[in-house]
Amino acid sequence: MPVAAARVVLVTGVSRFLGARVANALQAEPGIERVIGVDTVPPAESLGRTEFVRVDIRTPGIAKIIASAGVDTVVHLNLVTSSAAPRAKVKELNIIGTMQLLAACQRSPDMRKLVVRSSAAVYGSSPMDPAVFTERDEPAEPPRSGYAKDAVEVEGYVRGLMRRRSDLTVSVLRFANLLGPGVDSPFTRYLHLPVVPTVLGFDPRLQFVHEDDGVEVLRRMTVEAHPGCYNVAGDGVLLLSQALRRAGRPYLPVPSPSLSVLGDMGRRFAGLSGFSPELLRWLTYGRVIDTTALETELAWRPKYSSEAAFADFAAAQGLTHNRLTHLLGRA
Repeated sequence: MPVAAARVVLVTGVSRFLGARVANALQAEPGIERVIGVDTVPPAESLGRTEFVRVDIRTPGIAKIIASAGVDTVVHLNLVTSSAAPRAKVKELNIIGTMQLLAACQRSPDMRKLVVRSSAAVYGSSPMDPAVFTERDEPAEPPRSGYAKDAVEVEGYVRGLMRRRSDLTVSVLRFANLLGPGVDSPFTRYLHLPVVPTVLGFDPRLQFVHEDDGVEVLRRMTVEAHPGCYNVAGDGVLLLSQALRRAGRPYLPVPSPSLSVLGDMGRRFAGLSGFSPELLRWLTYGRVIDTTALETELAWRPKYSSEAAFADFAAAQGLTHNRLTHLLGRA
C-alpha cells in the first residue's frame, strides 16, 4: 500500500554500490519529490537527480540535513560489512553512526518511516543452529565480534527508537549475502583465490539474494508500509562445494585448526583484510533463513533463487565449469 509520506527520502551509504542503486530506483518513483544521498566520500558516478551531500553520519551534521530538508523517510544502508579499515573504525562507523542517525530521526517532527538494512549474520553460524532460522529465532551462539555483532547492536538501537517514536513505520531487513554481477564482497573475493580453501569435513548450506531483488525489496519497503523485521534471501540453498564446482574454482579442504591460514591467503591474494571470524564460521557451518514472512507481506517472490543469483554472478565474472580445476577438490 502506497505511503504518501515518502516524499523526501534520505539514503545513507549512497557512494557504495547498493546505496547508489537504491537511490537510483527511488528517484524514479513519481511520488518521491527529493532523494538525498549522504556519504563520507563522493560517489564514483553520477546519481542522476539524487542530491549528494557529503556528511559523516557520526557527526551532528546529519541531524541538520534531516531537519533542514524536511526528510520524512530514511533508508539506512550504511552498515559496513567489509572494509580494509581497522576494526575499531568500522565499529565506530556502524554503531556511532547509527546512534547519531537514529537520534536525528527521533528529534525530527517530519519523520514518518525508517528502513534499515541489517544482516542475516545476526543469527550467527553454529553447529547447534536450527535447520532454518525464522525472524523469531534466537541464535544458538550470538555473534561475538565483527559486523555481525554490530548488526545485533544496530537492531537493538532501532528497537529503542521504535519505543520512543511509536508513530514511525520501521522496517528491518536481514539480508542473506548479496550476490550478482556488480557485487564486491569478502565472499566474492574468496572465490577468486588461486586455490579456494574450504574447511575439511564441512560443506555448508549457503543462501544468496541477487542484487536486483535486494534493490526491489528496499524500494518496496520505502514506498509502501511494511513495518516489522524480515529475512531476505533467494529461494533454495547451494552447498559450498556445488558453488565452487559450478564456478570452476579449484579448492582444497584444510583442517579446521588451520583456519588462520585462510586469513593469510586472503590478505596476500584477494585483497582481503584477513578472513573475519563471522565469514569463517559461515564457510564452516553455513546458515539458512526462512523468507515466508517477507513473501507473505509483500505478496512477492524474488526473481532469482540462491542458485540463479550465484549463476548470474559467476557468468558475469567469467567463472565457468571446468573439470581440470577440480583435481584439488572433490565432493
